Amino acid sequence: MSISGSVAAAFWPVARAFERQIDASGGGAAVCVYYEGRKVVDLWGGVRDEHGRPWREETMSMSFSTSKGITSTLLNRLVDRGELDYDDPVARYWPEFGANGKGTISVRDLMTHRAGLSRIRPLIDRGERILDWEYMTDRLAAAEARPTTHSAYHALTYGWLTGELIQRVAGQPLGDVIRDELEVPLGLDGIYIGAPPEAKARAAQLSSRPGASRSGVMDRIFSDRTATNLTRLGRLVGSRLDVKHLLDALVPPDGAAALFDDARILDVPVPAANGLFTARSLARLYAAIAEEGTLDGTRLFSPSAVRRMSQVQVKTADRVLPIRMYWRLGYHTAFTYKGGLRSAFGHFGFGGSGAWADPSRRLSVAMINNRVGGTPFGDIRIAAIGSSVLKATKRIERDGASASVLRPEVVV
Repeated sequence: MSISGSVAAAFWPVARAFERQIDASGGGAAVCVYYEGRKVVDLWGGVRDEHGRPWREETMSMSFSTSKGITSTLLNRLVDRGELDYDDPVARYWPEFGANGKGTISVRDLMTHRAGLSRIRPLIDRGERILDWEYMTDRLAAAEARPTTHSAYHALTYGWLTGELIQRVAGQPLGDVIRDELEVPLGLDGIYIGAPPEAKARAAQLSSRPGASRSGVMDRIFSDRTATNLTRLGRLVGSRLDVKHLLDALVPPDGAAALFDDARILDVPVPAANGLFTARSLARLYAAIAEEGTLDGTRLFSPSAVRRMSQVQVKTADRVLPIRMYWRLGYHTAFTYKGGLRSAFGHFGFGGSGAWADPSRRLSVAMINNRVGGTPFGDIRIAAIGSSVLKATKRIERDGASASVLRPEVVV
């Protein structure tokens, strides 16, 4: 399969790695990279649906937990402007949330997955509830919880918790806040959580295997076999992996898997899971973070805010995910083939999507795709792309690069 777009000469290894992935996966994808404030990789390729129609420049894909990086960025922006503080109780802005012992849960607790509200299964009676914003926020506000000293990944609940807090502080629906705070200032070409019809028309069709229809994407992942494999993984990594807790956090009851194969999932905001993006929009957003908060004359954050966002808040192993995530304020460390990149942070998603920034290298990387696979934590494709990007930047730092080497060149 062919790829299209542009890549700077020094970043040709990224193009080669991307082309190999497209050939192997049978689906479609897009990758974008910014380096020192300049877009140096902007590639797409493969197919966007089971009919084999090619992935286009404007194609977007639902990117699962990559979406959490968007609400996290919004909250960090509101804090930077002084509209709330990380150590404020959430109930100061969302009074109903203070019920049943939650009055001391802080904004920082939410953003570091220490709010004690990681389990979605006890909250709802059927999967369709995730399409009802008021129902979900009411259930979370009424739940009993206490802040914890350890993190437990709020795989789905994070979206409504942070999304409702954003709406309370900003006084606008989440989609409007995304438009006003991120899309318009940075000129982003595709960033939605709850998509209008014209955006849905650009969405790639998710698939669990080459040439397949949407049916079965999530069932393939959240199956009895997956639970068995996770149990085996738990034996390898020790007792830190609680399979029941993991499934309670990641898998709503009663047919929720089918919802992720249903077009309705894009209609309303499910902020931890259903963000619809281009790789270009994600990379540009994270480039602003990588450039100490300012890109092309637009200031998204103060430099001091970026430093705060970079600081690791939780160093111990997560109680839901079986690894150390090194949680920042809404972001985790960026993972590559060679392990975590401690100076970089962002958010990955199920199926291989992800985006991250590395302010120390003035670097941002983003990937979206429609050939989902791997595990509920993501798969190796975004890690492989990140590794190829790092290899290119290290070579530039070692050898130096002229302006012509970094100028994008068209991929044929």
